[in-house]
Amino acid sequence: MNQINTEPYNKQNDLNNLESYNYVLPEHLIASVPREKRDEANLLVFNAGGFESLKDVADSNNAKNADSNVEHTKFSNILHYLKKGDCLVLNNSKVIPALLFGYKSDTGAKIEVVLHKKLGGVNGSEIGGTSGSKLNGLNGNIDTLWEVLAKPAKKLKVGETVVFDSNLSAIVVCKCEKSGNVSLSFKHSGNFENALDKVGNMPLPPYIQKKLSRAELEARQDFYKQRYQTVYAEKGASVAAPTAGLHFTKDLLAKIQQAGISICFVTLNVGLGTFQPVKEQDITKHQMHTEYYEISKASAEIINKSKRDGGRVVAVGTTSMRTLECAAYLAGGLAQVKAQSKDTGIFITPGFEFKIVDALITNFHLPKSTLLMLVSAFVGHDNMHNIYKEAISKEYRFFSFGDSSLLVR
Repeated sequence: MNQINTEPYNKQNDLNNLESYNYVLPEHLIASVPREKRDEANLLVFNAGGFESLKDVADSNNAKNADSNVEHTKFSNILHYLKKGDCLVLNNSKVIPALLFGYKSDTGAKIEVVLHKKLGGVNGSEIGGTSGSKLNGLNGNIDTLWEVLAKPAKKLKVGETVVFDSNLSAIVVCKCEKSGNVSLSFKHSGNFENALDKVGNMPLPPYIQKKLSRAELEARQDFYKQRYQTVYAEKGASVAAPTAGLHFTKDLLAKIQQAGISICFVTLNVGLGTFQPVKEQDITKHQMHTEYYEISKASAEIINKSKRDGGRVVAVGTTSMRTLECAAYLAGGLAQVKAQSKDTGIFITPGFEFKIVDALITNFHLPKSTLLMLVSAFVGHDNMHNIYKEAISKEYRFFSFGDSSLLVR
């Protein structure tokens, strides 16, 4: 077992300094596969106000630290920490099999493609990451136009064709010099999603995928298509899972609803930017990626009613939190949301004033990531580091297939 560094993770006073969000994680705690059952995950519960008010959580199944705001239990027990009148907000975006293996039609050179963002227009000003470029050779249905990450991108030229199978190919219509991304117009017969589902692979997190050969990845696709997807995934086009929701089962959700807790959904299409490292030492200079989100009228009404009635809004995952807090910001900083569909590039760091979310269910995130900065903003910087040290000392599993936490302000 690797030695765990239990020294203070850092003593930076400058919360704009990237090193303030670093920590040492033993490699064996990185989860490469999910637990056998979704709700078997460990659950670390942090409650800033303590646990005295939650009378029904003091049972023998929970490990409580004396004089601490932290408890340890299993995710299947999360209902004990929720109260009648609370509102659980989940991201129902569906992960698509966005990883494609193809070849150039003229030379046979192998090309690997990961869908990044569905594009919404036919001119450069409307295409994410392609500002100042012109599209060439664009034909067919605009729904099949995507910005992608291609490997090796340098082998691709505008106008060339990449073949994925007999029913799916793509023409290179644009290359963005700044990002290195490529815009592809896909050609297919029938429904694009069906064509993609036939040949595409689930886009696993880089730290998992790099350990698998192509043969291993393709052989496990049935497993990943089930387990790298929430049980309530319904719409949208995510290229990474909203992983906080992976721990819920349909039975657990039914029990939560039966206990008088509202459940509603938002949609945020998770992009590859979720894995984008922060490279700026001064985090205020980091350019946050944008993602598309939707809030329905029905969900907005449920959320607003919970806030008015004194219930807590519990965001399942950082994607749900970013959606809700962006909507509140656009409402003029009011503690309410409206039905809307927009792109958001909201970057939540310490000092952010939360308007909607009272509690957050989330996995444990990578060092120096924007997600860790969000957690720091929500619970406080010292609390964030103490929570992570506690999780490491208890051998919690980290990242996408890892364990979970419930953080209550």
